[in-house]
Amino acid sequence: MATVFPPPSKRQKREIADKARQQQDIQKIPDNLGSVRVQFIDQATGEPTGPAVAVPVANATVKNLETLINTLQDNNDNERIPYRFTYQPEAKTNQSIDILSDLYHSLLEPGFKTTEDIVHLEYTPQAVFKVKAVSRCSASISGHGEAILATAFSPVSSSTMATGSGDSTARIWDCDTGTPLHTLKGHTSWVLAVSWSPNGAMLATGSMDNTVRLWDPKKGQSLGNPLKGHSKWITSLVWEPYHLQKPGRPRLASASKDSTVRVWDVVNKRIEIVLTGHKGSVTCVRWGGTGKLYTSSHDKTIKVWDSKEGTLIQTLAAHAHRVNHLALSTDFVLRTAFHDHSKKIPDAELEKLETAKKRFEKAATINNKITERLVSASDDFTMYLWDPATTSKPVARLLGHQKEVNYVTFSPDMAHIASAGFDNHVKLWNARDGKFITTLRGHVGAVYQCCFSADSRLLVSSSQDTTLKVWDVRTGKLSIDLPGHQDEVYAVDWSPDGERVGSGGKDKAVRIWRH
Repeated sequence: MATVFPPPSKRQKREIADKARQQQDIQKIPDNLGSVRVQFIDQATGEPTGPAVAVPVANATVKNLETLINTLQDNNDNERIPYRFTYQPEAKTNQSIDILSDLYHSLLEPGFKTTEDIVHLEYTPQAVFKVKAVSRCSASISGHGEAILATAFSPVSSSTMATGSGDSTARIWDCDTGTPLHTLKGHTSWVLAVSWSPNGAMLATGSMDNTVRLWDPKKGQSLGNPLKGHSKWITSLVWEPYHLQKPGRPRLASASKDSTVRVWDVVNKRIEIVLTGHKGSVTCVRWGGTGKLYTSSHDKTIKVWDSKEGTLIQTLAAHAHRVNHLALSTDFVLRTAFHDHSKKIPDAELEKLETAKKRFEKAATINNKITERLVSASDDFTMYLWDPATTSKPVARLLGHQKEVNYVTFSPDMAHIASAGFDNHVKLWNARDGKFITTLRGHVGAVYQCCFSADSRLLVSSSQDTTLKVWDVRTGKLSIDLPGHQDEVYAVDWSPDGERVGSGGKDKAVRIWRH
């Protein structure tokens, strides 16, 4: 059931046309303003690039600024990189301004700068590749006997996807042919979480039967006995980032309703660390690239732990109600380890480690410092943006949702945060300062999950209203409506290579979407 709006009336059409005309008048830049001097600054290093350049105001559009910075960096036409520009006001209290179309409308007209000043513009490269919006269902695969509660693509490619279901099984699907590959049997209750190891060689599943199981996704076989230790069901799973793993000794963290988090040595099938301290069910666990574990709980707090010692570093308390979900700004690069859009995989183990480490450091470096931001979503209708390495106070409070916020995620380029709420809305926020950007309106039921494409330009959301919707992040407009599911859509994932979207829900069918 797609959301169909009634056609606009004559009066509405007239108003839209008037508005469009006014918009065009506003968008015109006066010709007689002369030039403005622009100094480009690399956001990663904080260093200036080349001298300050005089740019005619009439031509100071984002496209022309991109051409200019590529010229200054001697990138030829084949290597042209798309950039995003922001202006950081001198007074640190003021929030940064994204240059959306041109310098005149962003800085000169509002009075932030005049043509007498030098404008210091910070630039960050955007993804070189472009992901196409998925537009059709390439496969609807039945197999599960109950609702699908979790789904995740392999970090290696979009050919393989795993789902966890209320029928006590997890399944692995071949997305190229649209057929089930393996049914993973062993759990005795609902499978609530599935998680791929960063190299794609193992799959972990967590269930309401209080156990975690490990699987070989190629053979579809169980890797030994279940990991037992939790006394209540498993709510969240996360693998140790690849560049922090001891060779051949990956670790896994599991969060549970029993208020603890356990870190497992998956080779020896034993518990390494038990993190106790939360007074309520632990809802989410995240493992950062700097070696810290972040956990959120129904006790209204977020805790930061040292993953080597298992010691508590700090408690982040600001929420007034239970915390539902966490996201790290580096989630995408940690999930994909040494895999990237070029699909070139290093041969040697050391090279893989080195590549994963380099990718993490490149993604996380801002002003020559590795920065890992955290965002938390809560039943108190708010979200908080944190920088746990520097302060235990939140960087920003993100207000706007009218009901519980269920899910949050960072874009792979760490520029945006998307939040999904029970108020039927998805909201976009600036990931640097937590400033509200826009509300994505279109769903007519609670939104359960959302996921960015690998190039950060698109976002897909899944909802109680049986649809998926693909949004254009830059314009905040609905790009494509994807009806097809017969009932609520609980889980959605966009493959890290950008090729496919996978979804599942109450109608028990897995759907694969392509462009």
